Amino acid sequence: MARILVIDDHDEFQSMLCELLRKAGHEVTGASDGNEGILLGKKLNLDLVITDIIMPNKEGMETIIEFKKLLPNLPIIAISGGGRGDPQNYLKGTRLLSNVKYTFAKPLETDKLLQAIDDLVGKEL
Repeated sequence: MARILVIDDHDEFQSMLCELLRKAGHEVTGASDGNEGILLGKKLNLDLVITDIIMPNKEGMETIIEFKKLLPNLPIIAISGGGRGDPQNYLKGTRLLSNVKYTFAKPLETDKLLQAIDDLVGKEL
C-alpha cells in the first residue's frame, strides 16, 4: 500500500481517481490545487504524488518543481486533460523540464496508471 496524494482541481475527477486508488489498496489524500498539495505534502509521509498540470493558483509544473526541491526522491506522475492546447504538449514539456518518468493524458488508461504506480513505489509497500 502506497501513500498517494492526488492533486486535481476538478472535484469529480479527483474523487474518481482517489476512489480507484483506494480500491487498488492505496491510502489516498486529495488536494484541489498545488498550494494545498504542497501544504499536505509537508505534513504527510508520502510515497507518490499524482498532479494535474493545468490548475488555478499553483500550476502543476510549479507544484512539481516545489516538490522536487522539498522531497527530491518523491516520485511524481503528471496528468493533463489539456487547456488551450493538446494535453500531450503539456505532458511532453513536463517530462522534459521536470524529469517526471510517467505522464498520462485524460481520460486515463487506469491499467497503465496502476502499473506506473507499482513501478514507482513497488508492490510490497
